Amino acid sequence: MLFETRVIEVIQRTPDIKSIRFEKPQGFSYLAGQYVVLTLDDGSDPMKKPFTLSSSPTEGFLEITKKLTGHPFSNALAGLKPGDQVSINGPYGEFTFQQEYEHIGMLSGGIGITPLRSMIKYLIDKKLNANIILLCSNSSENDIAFKEELEDAQKKNPNIKIIDTITRPGPDWKGVTGRINAEMVKKFIPDYRERTFFTCGPVKMVDSMVSLLKELEVPEKQIKREIFPGDN
Repeated sequence: MLFETRVIEVIQRTPDIKSIRFEKPQGFSYLAGQYVVLTLDDGSDPMKKPFTLSSSPTEGFLEITKKLTGHPFSNALAGLKPGDQVSINGPYGEFTFQQEYEHIGMLSGGIGITPLRSMIKYLIDKKLNANIILLCSNSSENDIAFKEELEDAQKKNPNIKIIDTITRPGPDWKGVTGRINAEMVKKFIPDYRERTFFTCGPVKMVDSMVSLLKELEVPEKQIKREIFPGDN
């Protein structure tokens, strides 16, 4: 369905990642992990792009989060300010969490964290007992979106564990380094064969994670994937 809404807040998550919050239109409902198609009309040619909602259905607004790349759509999105009108179509997608899994593994790359943030926030707000372990890969520590929020979530909820790994660490980084691999999964998610996995990010990253999980003999039915197309 097509809905009209307006910007209510713009949040700078990292030096080049922004979250845009919109009024939640009357009659719009969605599941944690779903996406919408956002239309921006600058008076010339309308531009459309799909975005996973980084907000949870439990929150009173809709939020999308994007890495700013300098492409036309990215620039138009970066220029949005409170009060600006946009159109959204949706929701879409089957990469969702509806309380049906008790033991969850999450593998994300870069801005692929967005649907997983939605699911984690949903779990917290609904006070669910599901256990989540998230392995999140980024190039540098400055690229980690929702870092403070997710750190706070695991402090407050013993059922949530977040592990950030950095592929190009700075001199002050004391955490895990390198791309997500089998050894990391074995170390941080030792009961991996009993978990349902959600993996999200760029095509190559998601394909790699699916192959990795299959090599670890995680059943196909326990692997959920969402691919983010080339960013623009």
